[in-house]
Amino acid sequence: MTGVIIAGFLIPIPDIPILQESARNLFLHVPMWFTMAVCFAAGLVYSIKYLNNPDLTTDRKAETATQVGLLFGICGLITGSIWARFTWGSWWTFAEPRMNLSALGMMIYVGYFVLRTAFENPEKRAKIAAVFNVFAATTIPFLLYIIPRQLPSLHPGAEGNPAFSEITAPELRYIFYPAVIGFIALSVWLYDILYRYKEVKHQLEHHRA
Repeated sequence: MTGVIIAGFLIPIPDIPILQESARNLFLHVPMWFTMAVCFAAGLVYSIKYLNNPDLTTDRKAETATQVGLLFGICGLITGSIWARFTWGSWWTFAEPRMNLSALGMMIYVGYFVLRTAFENPEKRAKIAAVFNVFAATTIPFLLYIIPRQLPSLHPGAEGNPAFSEITAPELRYIFYPAVIGFIALSVWLYDILYRYKEVKHQLEHHRA
């Protein structure tokens, strides 16, 4: 059993079959998806608020939250691909439904930003984008959680892999849960910076007009 040192304390890392030392990726890969879900949920809330009370400020908040969520979703795909290379022997496998459905989910959100570029009128763009964002957010639970559980998978909990409860052993939870909180806090910081940038840009454009 090996471990990592945090604040002067040695946190042991249990020997997990198949995953071995790559189990440390748990502290990056899974928190990325948690953070993505929080950001997409925030984007959904702002989109619904816009549909109830049209305000371009709310639209910018929805766009910003969704941008940050997509960033963490892509990071989740990348860390998952790296993990797959060391545990399954391939950067990507089409036999793994969770990987492919996750990629599909990210492509749906890429479509959200492509759609925004198709309209010049800010109000029309915001309304169509809000409707699309509601649709996109409702697909995520199905693509990432519900459908993969109904299909054979290489992911933890399926045959040949340790269950998630074994991966998140008590020793690992001391790192895992703070990592989740830390990445969510990082997303809030990124959201704040990006939103303030959009507000300044909007004010400058409005001033020139």
